[in-house]
Amino acid sequence: MAQSNPNLRGALFGLLAFALFSTHDVAVKELGGIYSPVQILFFGVTFSFPLAILLAMRDGAPGTLRPVHPVWMAFRSLATMIAALSGFYAFTVLPLAQVYAIIFATPLFITVLSIPMLGETVRLRRWAAVIVGLLGVLVVLRPGSGTELGPGHLAALSCAAAGAFNSVIVRKIGREERPVVLMLFPMMLNFTIMGASLPLVYQPMPIEHLGLTALIAILSFLAMLSLIRAYTSAEAVIVAPMQYSQILWATFFGALFFSEWPDAATLLGAAIIIGSGIYILLREASADTGSLQPVLRTRTRAGTGNGLRVGPLLRSTHTRDDAEKNDGDV
Repeated sequence: MAQSNPNLRGALFGLLAFALFSTHDVAVKELGGIYSPVQILFFGVTFSFPLAILLAMRDGAPGTLRPVHPVWMAFRSLATMIAALSGFYAFTVLPLAQVYAIIFATPLFITVLSIPMLGETVRLRRWAAVIVGLLGVLVVLRPGSGTELGPGHLAALSCAAAGAFNSVIVRKIGREERPVVLMLFPMMLNFTIMGASLPLVYQPMPIEHLGLTALIAILSFLAMLSLIRAYTSAEAVIVAPMQYSQILWATFFGALFFSEWPDAATLLGAAIIIGSGIYILLREASADTGSLQPVLRTRTRAGTGNGLRVGPLLRSTHTRDDAEKNDGDV
């Protein structure tokens, strides 16, 4: 069935990708109980470099590694680092389901940021969806209910906001920058800043924990490849909602490994946020919205930590396929 239905195939690869991302987050949370997020992120990025180089070697786009938009590239790299570090910390101190529920607000932030950064027009219905989604975030956070809001909640919100800022920047400059440049610069900043900070937090790691940091890089890489396959098979409006399957993985993995059970407020808030996010996706997919479609065109997930992004890799794949097609035509 999946062989003959590209949308079904894309949805299945999307589900696989986000299952891999969720397994990645379990490894982050497991290590986070022992090591600083700085140390986990440093080794995760370090182990990602060989995988990134393999992808860079397949980039057939002409040009140098000098960015066309150095200022925006600096902002993108900084946003990637903040999203990754915040996400790693949030997974360490909060239940998985609660972190996912807050990170699911990323499309809401993208919608808002697209107005000043992309010149996008957001009409009343999408504004209503954003407001409803933000109310869902408040349901998850429960301010004033006696539940203590801590750095972990702020970190999860920072991950969502920085991930959205990053995605909008890629949407703004992605067509003019080489995919390899978009991929390598954030990794280099992560490696440099986390490496400089490492002596302040470093704890010796046994070989099995080093292996777990390598597994984090491999899982993220495989998830990105699965997402690329998903987006090359199906329409974005089919694949994008697959990210919300992570709330199911969070419930399963949280109970299995960390004795976590999402409470009613987290599930209710997540349902509200997911509903508003899906509505925004459907609105952007309809014919009467703006052509920029900032949320629908976002093909990645905040907080992966290693700088590999689906959008640039997908562009690289299309560039290589086009080059091969042209060579064949000659």
